[in-house]
Amino acid sequence: MSHFPTELFSHPVLLFEDAVPMVKTVGALSTLALGAIFGLKHATEVDHVVAVSTIVSEHKKISRAALVGGLWGVGHTFSLLIVGALVLAMRVAIPEHVARWLEFSVSIMIITLGSLALIRALKGRRHIHTHRHEHDGFEHEHIHFHEEKTKHKDKTERHSHAITKIGIKPLIVGSVHGLAGSGGLTVAVLANISSVPLGLLYLLVFGVGSIVGMLLMSGLVGLPFTLNSKRLSGINNGLQLVAGVFSIAFGFWYAYETGISSGLLKSIF
Repeated sequence: MSHFPTELFSHPVLLFEDAVPMVKTVGALSTLALGAIFGLKHATEVDHVVAVSTIVSEHKKISRAALVGGLWGVGHTFSLLIVGALVLAMRVAIPEHVARWLEFSVSIMIITLGSLALIRALKGRRHIHTHRHEHDGFEHEHIHFHEEKTKHKDKTERHSHAITKIGIKPLIVGSVHGLAGSGGLTVAVLANISSVPLGLLYLLVFGVGSIVGMLLMSGLVGLPFTLNSKRLSGINNGLQLVAGVFSIAFGFWYAYETGISSGLLKSIF
């Protein structure tokens, strides 16, 4: 870590800097209220929603889809509080190059999550082959899928009930997002809140806002997957496929923005 700079670190999608002029002019209670509001807004950032959507696609109940977002928020808040406590106590800031590497790591994580979702969707289709048909004297051929059948009816349900299967992945993803966003947020808090307890309370309230916001967002994102999971398994697999492909595409774009366009990887090559 380095000595606290006066400028904010840049972040392509963070909205923290929008709150900075307000924090300087309002009291403690209003500051905490702003923290909750900006925590809610923070949950709607594209990289967060894309990452969570790939995990949400694994679940077939809206309650579990929402739980994914809530656990993401818990992991996000935990890492933010740990880093924030260190930063506020020592009055130092995360070095800019470290903050940039953390941002780049998010893109790698999103690509990995998208790849796992894509593999999971493809495994949901057991056989891929062609069928030849004749209609009105015309013969044609098309690709045909056989959906994978579960041997035991309650196998998926028993698997989904395990908290380790639901919770570990979103907790880790949320923690990585929290670390990546800690640079800009903690610098903003340091610049405008002199009290360490108030600063930590702001981070906590911000985290609670992000938990609520992501819980709502993941529940909304999970609707198409949960509604089509029972009767329309083919559509459900298709949605998972789309989620995986979109996540991979977004991850590569984000890697370009944070690693190549920013000049971060030039220091290596």
